[in-house]
Amino acid sequence: MISLKSFRYLITDMDGVLWRSHEPMPGLVEFFQFLRQRDIQFVCATNNASTRAEKLAERLQGWGADVTPDEIVTSSSATADYLETILPAGARLYVIGMEGLRVPLHNKGFEFAEDKVDAVVVGIDWNLTYNQLKHAALNIRAGAKFIGTNSDRTFPNPEGIVPGNGAVLAAIETATDVRPIVIGKPEPVLYQMALKSMNAVPEQTLVLGDRLETDILGAVRLNLKSALVLSGVTTREQLAASDYQPDWVFEDISALTSAWAND
Repeated sequence: MISLKSFRYLITDMDGVLWRSHEPMPGLVEFFQFLRQRDIQFVCATNNASTRAEKLAERLQGWGADVTPDEIVTSSSATADYLETILPAGARLYVIGMEGLRVPLHNKGFEFAEDKVDAVVVGIDWNLTYNQLKHAALNIRAGAKFIGTNSDRTFPNPEGIVPGNGAVLAAIETATDVRPIVIGKPEPVLYQMALKSMNAVPEQTLVLGDRLETDILGAVRLNLKSALVLSGVTTREQLAASDYQPDWVFEDISALTSAWAND
């Protein structure tokens, strides 16, 4: 089996790996110190579409972790980059989403509009309304492309497991009979952009995550090696029942750091 010490690049998830319920994971600072000391390039790649990379970096920096905004790729920033490749400059978009999605799209020069749009772009919105779903469906039925930042059906918060963006995409798909193009994990675009940003060699790249159906499945589809931490949503029972498996399993990033340092 390949050794951990052979990896020179890392693509890591964030929520459930680096923090949980807005609290840093034990060993967070030491984890990034280890990556810097070993000159391992990394990208934090998250399906989080609600928050800008700058704010995520500020959160990590506030806990003492050495991470810059340039080392974070969100499903929203990847969506903006993707749309730039398939739509003309200044294309019109109908957007469901928060600042984390709207700012990257605005920075690419896209115009936000209610109708006669080139694409409907959907990310999580805590204030989602029926009217937004209606406008999305009407625009898609009129021929607009249907783009989703990510397809996470649920995510954990302090109240419990709540609907994610995948639930919103499912509602619009049901109303239009059109499947969205999804950018986030486990689809390939987010990981491909992370690899490109590092000029990474895929064979020397490790994917780290806490979700089988997004982080690990995305790695499997791109034939990347992967490590699962059990500090997030995946249980050992779910892992045992899964049709696809990570290459390594650790309790948390502290255990990974220790194993990597001593490999």
